[in-house]
Amino acid sequence: MNTSSSKPSPIARHVANIPRSGIRDFFELVQGVPDIISLGVGEPDFITPWRIREAAIYSLEKGHTSYTSNLGLIKLRQEISRYVTEHFKVTYRPENEVLVTVGVSEALDLALRALINPGDEIIFNAPCYVSYAPSIVMAHGVPVPVICRSEDAFALNPDAVKAAITPQTKAIVLNFPTNPTGGTLTRDQVQQLADIAIENNLVVISDEIYSELTYEGEHVSIASMPGMLERTIFLHGFSKAFAMTGFRIGYACAPTHLLEAMLRIHQYSMLCAGITSQEAAIEALRHGYEDAMEMRDHYMARRNFIVQAFNEMGLDCHLPRGSFYAFPSIRSTGLTSKDFAIQLLNETKVACVPGTAFGESGEGFLRCCFATSLPQIEVAVERIATFVRKG
Repeated sequence: MNTSSSKPSPIARHVANIPRSGIRDFFELVQGVPDIISLGVGEPDFITPWRIREAAIYSLEKGHTSYTSNLGLIKLRQEISRYVTEHFKVTYRPENEVLVTVGVSEALDLALRALINPGDEIIFNAPCYVSYAPSIVMAHGVPVPVICRSEDAFALNPDAVKAAITPQTKAIVLNFPTNPTGGTLTRDQVQQLADIAIENNLVVISDEIYSELTYEGEHVSIASMPGMLERTIFLHGFSKAFAMTGFRIGYACAPTHLLEAMLRIHQYSMLCAGITSQEAAIEALRHGYEDAMEMRDHYMARRNFIVQAFNEMGLDCHLPRGSFYAFPSIRSTGLTSKDFAIQLLNETKVACVPGTAFGESGEGFLRCCFATSLPQIEVAVERIATFVRKG
């Protein structure tokens, strides 16, 4: 007698209930469509600067093809420590407070798994990068989104964070500048969030991958606030500012007891980041900052153009102070975010991501990445404007 149909699924329940990435699902529709202009994938259109590529090539030519320390090359950790001190005003010991990871995504996963006991609640800003809530769930935590609103320029309201805290709250995840909205935080808002974390004995995981791409004002790391060094896990990497997405290289900085817990997971899973990528990252930190700032200036010009274009066509769009994403409202069209994105793709061959890919609070918005060439953006907004006028 065949009883296989009555057997429970072999897939873990907490994994079976996780949705596929809204970004990737949408872009399955794009594959194979000719002449697409993509404002979708959050990836710089610039090739990694030559000096960084040359460092990777030279590393291979020298035969550097081995494992490294689980923590990463000490030369790289020293450069990370110097860079973070210079640009974020917080100092970590390279020997035991810096961990090199396979992208910032691994660093986030390590931080969550090191902190969460089953049932712990983790607060995070929303709309947010697609992996935050699923990563919390996979670590057996409970995601608690706090909505950032367009009328607040998508900044995180400290009072809303305070209202979301319960006895089960363990940590706050921050991502500013934010993917997908481009929202940032003022120094005063960062201080208020720091006060809340200290008052409630919470750990903060601060993903600052877009920090170099800040266009107005200053970027302030919460790790630099008084009393926060000992309760912050600082995450950063090379993908966005240095155009090194394919190198898959990131890092975490944290007090020794937190970093040690993350290291234990890392050494039994990834073991270490690739040595070629680590050698390239050393060069990026030593000599690549000017290249990063030149790319930022190009992004800012594109940002100014695309935001003005959206507002002129009747799609309200705030001016993002960071990242390389515009997040226009499409509510005036009467379409849902998904319907707008699909119809736009089918009728104009312009690909953007529906806001709902970044959580329910993204409904009514569209994420448009301006990390593509200005001529392409100019054609894209002309097509979008024609689509909107057609109604």
